[in-house]
Amino acid sequence: MDEEKKEVTQDGEKAEQPVAEEVKAEPEKKTEKKDKRKEKEKKKEPDKTAELTAELEKANDKYLRLCAEYDNFRRRSQKEKDALYGDIRADVIQKFLPVFDNLERALKQSTEDEAYRKGVEMIMTQFNTTLEKLGVTPVESLGQTFDPEKHNAVMHVDDPEKGENEIVEVFQQGFKLGDKVIRYAMVKVAN
Repeated sequence: MDEEKKEVTQDGEKAEQPVAEEVKAEPEKKTEKKDKRKEKEKKKEPDKTAELTAELEKANDKYLRLCAEYDNFRRRSQKEKDALYGDIRADVIQKFLPVFDNLERALKQSTEDEAYRKGVEMIMTQFNTTLEKLGVTPVESLGQTFDPEKHNAVMHVDDPEKGENEIVEVFQQGFKLGDKVIRYAMVKVAN
């Protein structure tokens, strides 16, 4: 763009002016201004980047904490639900245990009617099967060593033939639901 533009002056003479140089000078000034702006923006960008990174980390941390809280809530709720279910099962089974006791007493009584006795035995068998299906097991007592976690000692007898703290008689059968004792066995303990 080394072309020169000729202009007509008032005298009628043509003056030669290098127009290309003027055009070149103006873009250089604009370019310098743009460069200065870019430098300023670059200086501001790290600040913005750092701020945005901090905000992102903060939001991510908040999100992770919320997820952890929800997970803890879900576990706690499930644990409470399971515990409640087990407690309700134990309460319901405990209400049926007097029926077991009465059937056991009926079997201990002598009767002349064999059909009646057989009927009571069948009911007792069905009752025991139902308890097993529900996860209820009897507490082993007779001949065992007394354990306050499973047994309730209501009588004490001195018997030199029996061992120390040996259970010699069971008055009422104890039951467990899993590891939880739902009814302690009432027993007589020797020595």
